[in-house]
Amino acid sequence: MTRLVSLFGGTVIDTEVQVVKENQVIIAYGAGMNQYRLVVYKIEHTKNGYIYHLINLDTKEFTSTEIINPLSKKFGIGKYYDDINPELMDAFEVIVLRQEAEGKARAKSEADNKEQQRREEIKAIGRERLEEIIPGNAQAVIIASEREDRSDPYTDYFAASIVRTVILGFSTHAKNNFQEMRGLAGNFDETAYLKEKNGEYEHRENYTGGSGYYLGESKYHGWTIKKTQIYDHKRFIEDYAYIAGQEENLCVSRTLEAVAPTNAQAVACDFTIVGYSEKSVAIFGDTKAIKEQLAALGGRFNKYLTQNGQKSAGWVFPKSKEPELRQLVNFNHK
Repeated sequence: MTRLVSLFGGTVIDTEVQVVKENQVIIAYGAGMNQYRLVVYKIEHTKNGYIYHLINLDTKEFTSTEIINPLSKKFGIGKYYDDINPELMDAFEVIVLRQEAEGKARAKSEADNKEQQRREEIKAIGRERLEEIIPGNAQAVIIASEREDRSDPYTDYFAASIVRTVILGFSTHAKNNFQEMRGLAGNFDETAYLKEKNGEYEHRENYTGGSGYYLGESKYHGWTIKKTQIYDHKRFIEDYAYIAGQEENLCVSRTLEAVAPTNAQAVACDFTIVGYSEKSVAIFGDTKAIKEQLAALGGRFNKYLTQNGQKSAGWVFPKSKEPELRQLVNFNHK
C-alpha cells in the first residue's frame, strides 16, 4: 500500500519508493539548523513503506526514519540525501560502526537498569519513612520546590523546571493558608527567609493557567512553598517515595507534645547518641518504649542508618535538638 506524505515546501513523499541505499550517508538538520551526519545501515520494508535505520556518525546512536528528502529541495529541519553527489561509506566501516553503536546501546541499557534499581531501592526506603511520619488525619502536604528558569524572553517562552523537592510538613486541612506555609518555611535552611511575612512573596494565581497559591519570590526561579492536597494516602506515598528516600529532602519537624517518661533511668540505660553528620545526631538502641516521645521531639526513624560500620536502625534529629534529646533519655554521652 502506497502512503503519500505531504511536507512543508510542497514536497510529496511516496514511502513505497526507496530513495537511498544501505551505507549511504545522510545529512540531518536540527533546531537552529544544527547539522550532523548519519549513515543508513539497514533498510526495512513494511506495510507502510520503507523504514531507514540509521547511525549517528558523531554520537554512535541508533535512530530510524520513514522520510528522507532530496538535498536539492531542502526547506528546513529534517533528514536529507544528496541527490546530486551521493556519498557512500565502505561496508566494512559501517559494520564496525554498527558494532560500536550496539556496544554503546548495551552499556546505556545496563546503566539505565542500574539506575532504575537504585531508584527502586531509594523508593522502598522512602515508602517506609512516609508511612512512619504521615499523620493519619493528614489532608495535604506542604512542599518546597527549587525551580530553574528555562524561559526564553526573545521568543516569549516562559517556563521553569523543578530541580529539587523538599517535604516540609503536613496539614489536617486542604485550605491554602500563607501563615501555615510560613510556619513551616523555617524547617529548611533554604526557605527559612520565607517565614517572615512579606506580601510580595504571597502569590494567588487561582485561575486557569495559573500556578495556584504559592509562597516565594518567583515561580520561575528559586524556592517556592506550596500546599498539595492528599486525595489518597497510598498514591501520595508512591508519588513522593523517591523524594522521601533521600533523607535531605525530608524536613518535617513536630512540636514536642509529650513529656519525658517519669522513669527516666529505665529508658536511659540502653541508648547511644552520636553525632551522625555535620547537622544531625542519631540515637541507637531499644527505643520502642519512647518512640512516641522521640517522634514528638522531631525525630525521624530510619532502618538504614550506619553505626560502627554496620547497618543499624535508629532515630535522626537536627543538631539543635541534641540537648532536648539528652534530657529526654537522661543520658550523658562521653
